[in-house]
Amino acid sequence: MSGAPMSGLPVTLSPELLLTVAAERLRAARPDLSAHWNLSTPHALLAAKEHILADAASGRTDRALAVAVVRDFRLTSWIRETCAFALSLPPERADIWRRSFTRTVYLAGRPDNLRERFVFTHIADDGSAAWAGPSPDETTTGLRRLLKTFSGRRPLTAWRPATVEIPRTGASATGRHDRRRPVHRDLYLATAHVTVSDALVQLGHLLAEAVIDGTVGAGDRLTVRSVPRLTGLATPYAALRVDTDRHRPSELQAYAGLTQEN
Repeated sequence: MSGAPMSGLPVTLSPELLLTVAAERLRAARPDLSAHWNLSTPHALLAAKEHILADAASGRTDRALAVAVVRDFRLTSWIRETCAFALSLPPERADIWRRSFTRTVYLAGRPDNLRERFVFTHIADDGSAAWAGPSPDETTTGLRRLLKTFSGRRPLTAWRPATVEIPRTGASATGRHDRRRPVHRDLYLATAHVTVSDALVQLGHLLAEAVIDGTVGAGDRLTVRSVPRLTGLATPYAALRVDTDRHRPSELQAYAGLTQEN
């Protein structure tokens, strides 16, 4: 549950703020349906989201799924290529994916060995990952049946800050950021009780939606920083990734955040 861009939100991540951010993500994705659902508790929010996804699965609304094939996880490379993939999407395709909560499946495989059999939307220059879709689920059935889920069970460990520049290649397809000057933001990721697979999911949603919303664009620089938890930071956030706390299902947790320009 990632929020839309937030103009200088306070840095105190109270339960009320986390719930507000999570509810705003649902409203941004499906404003036509979210008004009819109770968004006052984490359980109610999850129930509303599941209903909306079930509504899409029934064929009554458009539904889109992206498939990421991961050879190996290199944090800075993966962040850069995730943004490049999202930037390459035409606006109408990106908007349908946004309404599907940027659903993504992560599979283990070698993109170089698959590119002649399957159509990929974006392939990382170093071959470490590739993305297919977003498209209707049946479009990627063969790819999903062939490969297993990416297994990233090892705990995510701290790292030294590293700066990633978002590439301009392919970004013209979106037409979303052509007139904006590049900016610099910090990208914080919580590491306490977070696995590599968790990081793929949480960062994937945050970055994809930040690109679609215009918070992240071609030429931007992101300094990636690790913290045990996203608490006590001095800079307001431009966007947060909020999801259910895996260890306390009745609570929400901030997993990643993009700061305001600096």
